[in-house]
Amino acid sequence: MLKFYFNGSPNPTKVALFLEESGLAFEPVKIDTRKGEQFAPEFLKINPNGKVPAIDDNGTIVFDSNAILLYLAEKTGKFLPSNRAELLSWLMFVASGVGPYSGQAVHFKHFAPKDQNHDYAHNRYQYETDRHYRILDGHLQGRRYMVGDSYSIVDMALWGWARMVPFKLGDDAFARYPNVKRLVDEISARPAAARAIALKDKFTFKAEMDDEARSNMFKHMATKVA
Repeated sequence: MLKFYFNGSPNPTKVALFLEESGLAFEPVKIDTRKGEQFAPEFLKINPNGKVPAIDDNGTIVFDSNAILLYLAEKTGKFLPSNRAELLSWLMFVASGVGPYSGQAVHFKHFAPKDQNHDYAHNRYQYETDRHYRILDGHLQGRRYMVGDSYSIVDMALWGWARMVPFKLGDDAFARYPNVKRLVDEISARPAAARAIALKDKFTFKAEMDDEARSNMFKHMATKVA
């Protein structure tokens, strides 16, 4: 059976959405990153980058959420739009832009040490995250889905991060992206999305962002490279 290494963060949740939508049988394997389980030798054999999500599909290892979505879509023949060029373009836009900038926006807004001045970094990542969502909102004007006329892995990839827009950019941020919000609301109303979000609740994850968690999540704080 396919093993799905995950926690409740945006990237694993979008893979959970595909698994729930497709009906693929899978065994969820929790990786508690606040406890440092991503650095266990047995997990680093699955993903040398020490991040979730990852899957082990009967010996075929795939890591990075967008690679997993593409692999599973091709494996099952589900949620693949016919225009492959557009599929790859927007999937990589999410992979190389939306995800990384969103992650940094969250970090500098919520987790960077408050006793240091991070105004430049905070503003840069807020600006870039907003810029990416404005591009997405413009693309979705007059379109129901990101690629073609059907729900696809590109919509799933976007949903994983886009449903967290208020956490990244402020409580009123969705008002700037009405087309993105429409898509997020539509996907979030699907039963598979509810199951994907609830998957983490079947397990116990460390909730506290204490010294142990910060040490495991933000190793750069203890190591200066340059």
